[in-house]
Amino acid sequence: MIINTRRTYDAEFKLEAVKLTTERGYTLEQAAQSLGISSGVISKWKRKLLQSGDLKTAFPGKGKLPPIDEERRRLHKEIRDLKIEKEILKKAMAYFANPRK
Repeated sequence: MIINTRRTYDAEFKLEAVKLTTERGYTLEQAAQSLGISSGVISKWKRKLLQSGDLKTAFPGKGKLPPIDEERRRLHKEIRDLKIEKEILKKAMAYFANPRK
């Protein structure tokens, strides 16, 4: 049984691979062979980087956020939950504030 595992590369690695072909004069095949990846992968990374022009938008990642962004996302969720709780408490307070007749 063969297990196929997909390798992932961070944005810095992708950028350095593209720089090999653009700034250091390597051909796609030479860069790919030295890094142990296919030339098509480097070509795709190069195309994405040229289209977007920005490292973050070209290689956004696979759902893994930097710690600061994770904290921000957690805090936004907590704020949203607290607002909902506050609204529930307001309604409960208004309900119990009116005496029953």
